[in-house]
Amino acid sequence: MMTVTGVGVALPGADSATALATASRPGDSVEPAAVLGKKGLRYKDRATQLGLCAAQRVLTDAGLLADGELTVDGTRTAVLVSSNLGNVDTVCRVVQTIADEGTHGVSPMDTPNASSNIIASEIAIRWGLKGPNLMLCNGPASGLDAIRWGTALLRSGRADHVVVVGVEPDNEIARRLVGGPLADGAAAVVLERAEAAEARGATVRAVIGAHTRGLDVAGTIAELAEVESEPAAWYAPAAAAPALSQGLPVHDLAAVWGELSGALGVVQCAAAVGALDAGADGPMWLVAGTDSDDGVATLVLRPPVPAGARPAAV
Repeated sequence: MMTVTGVGVALPGADSATALATASRPGDSVEPAAVLGKKGLRYKDRATQLGLCAAQRVLTDAGLLADGELTVDGTRTAVLVSSNLGNVDTVCRVVQTIADEGTHGVSPMDTPNASSNIIASEIAIRWGLKGPNLMLCNGPASGLDAIRWGTALLRSGRADHVVVVGVEPDNEIARRLVGGPLADGAAAVVLERAEAAEARGATVRAVIGAHTRGLDVAGTIAELAEVESEPAAWYAPAAAAPALSQGLPVHDLAAVWGELSGALGVVQCAAAVGALDAGADGPMWLVAGTDSDDGVATLVLRPPVPAGARPAAV
């Protein structure tokens, strides 16, 4: 059984799962130096700084980090990051500099930051997380895909703990690419097998149910319904509403935070866990993506299982 044992949030006006689940409007922007301290932030792009904020909070929340030190084996801790825009500002700046001045004009401090994996690698380097390290840039469904790949790493035995981060920055270049402002924030979850969480005394915040992937919302949800019980609430984009069960709460997080892009699925997970923490009952069904070439992903989060009980594996 795969579980969520930690949540970290670094969104404007929300610094916890509960705040994320209950917020109706964004607040002040995230100040990374106030979360991480100033040391080590120079030359890092906005997406990397936000990802580091969410990662520190989730590691602490899950009990994997205490007094600045890991409490678990870093070689068995994986990092997955989902972001479609990520460090695009750095990449575009480097490309423009090369076009205008040649390679000699590129700052040596910019070169490593142009790597597509920079967010995931910086999180791993900062806390010594030496397990598998992956970056997903897979359209609006990317965040839920990252959760699925995280559970795959656990099932395969490649890792005992998986840190999944979804982040999107808001800057001029990113806005130009998506046609408007982005959420400018990040969220993260820690995934673990139930047995591993129990062995280290961790609190299980949610149980991960089925995941489906398809080309359209209606068909992907129908596939999920074949193996899961009815939802208590939906976390889904407004465009998916016609395919959802009527009469149930529908949480469109982009309506509050703005465009979440590749961070959407992870932010949905964090918000759903916040709702479960507050006593929400029944499974939460998450939908990321719409009827497009990038496809649709779904995921179910169930309430924690009472001690001594175990649901059937999915």
